[in-house]
Amino acid sequence: MSSQYRTVQSALIEHRQSYRHPVQIQRAAIRAHGKTAKPGELIDLSIYGCRVASKTRFAEGGRVWLRFEGGSPMPATVIWCRDGHVGCRFDEKLDSGLFRRLTLISE
Repeated sequence: MSSQYRTVQSALIEHRQSYRHPVQIQRAAIRAHGKTAKPGELIDLSIYGCRVASKTRFAEGGRVWLRFEGGSPMPATVIWCRDGHVGCRFDEKLDSGLFRRLTLISE
């Protein structure tokens, strides 16, 4: 009995729980636990996570703190990090008021 292995293409369907809204907020900071905050730019946002442009490399699965537009720090987990971007999932769903404010700032 033999089997044949084929390469698998990326899925055509978005698997995120919620649509990511494109934003452009330059006053953002990201830091790993026990490290100094590094500047970043918020690129897209949902109530469950975000993508931040950052020159700093973060380990996948690592814990980070995110701060946007002078707000309170939010704990998150790094899901991926490549090409100067970091994909993060928030520990808790983003407050709807903060989400609305951040998406309206970039319009």
